[in-house]
Amino acid sequence: MKKVYFLKTCNTCLRILKELDLPSEFILQDIKAEEITVKQLEAMKTLAGSYEALFSKRSKLYKEMDLKTQDLNERDYKHYILEHYTFLSRPVIIVDNHIFIGNSKKTIEAAKKFIKG
Repeated sequence: MKKVYFLKTCNTCLRILKELDLPSEFILQDIKAEEITVKQLEAMKTLAGSYEALFSKRSKLYKEMDLKTQDLNERDYKHYILEHYTFLSRPVIIVDNHIFIGNSKKTIEAAKKFIKG
């Protein structure tokens, strides 16, 4: 599977997609327009190793809900990501059995290298 979970209203996501210049076989899913399913999130977790790895602690809601003072577990991370799309660290790039999470330069460079072969 070749897929990218992103947010169409996120300038960083759009810049990264442009930078990656993905081949046409990639499926792009705008997570605001098409919500992440339990099955999709579970597949991401299998590749990532945990829900926490997929969870964005930079989300506005994370700060507003004061979640950093709470002791969150894997079930909480899964619940919040499914409850609101902004809790997913974006973009999530999946290439077969490899996953690249977030927008750090290092992550995007690794994804780019992997995709271009």
